[in-house]
Amino acid sequence: MYRDVYSFLAVFGILIVVFALAVCILFIATNWKIFSKAGKPGWGALIPFYNTYIMSDIAFGNLSYFIAVMVSWGVSLTGGFSGSSILTNIAGLASLVLYVIYCVKISKAFGKSGGFAVGLVLLPFIFFPILGFGSAEYIGPQKY
Repeated sequence: MYRDVYSFLAVFGILIVVFALAVCILFIATNWKIFSKAGKPGWGALIPFYNTYIMSDIAFGNLSYFIAVMVSWGVSLTGGFSGSSILTNIAGLASLVLYVIYCVKISKAFGKSGGFAVGLVLLPFIFFPILGFGSAEYIGPQKY
């Protein structure tokens, strides 16, 4: 009886790991394509923090997003370790707002509409691959 349950859980766990790896590979490939379309090194998608730096440069044309994300992550980490839940909640909300702004800016940088930006926010696992593997061309950071 227990052997069947453990076998099921083992198979289920393996399937979850395989699915998670497939999703990670998809997002790495997607970022690689997005970076390449923007004239940035595709291998930058593999390096933590550097990929955030490249995304900031693609979407904003400067380091503002990168610095804001690093500050937000730093506050989240220090707030979480010191037990300050209000500070952690504010940093989490700031991260969400930064992500929405990033999606709007990356959508405009590839000549897409605000509706596409909504898709990037709500369904990133569909819309980012469309951006990377589709026919969208990088036109650069937009001022609006």
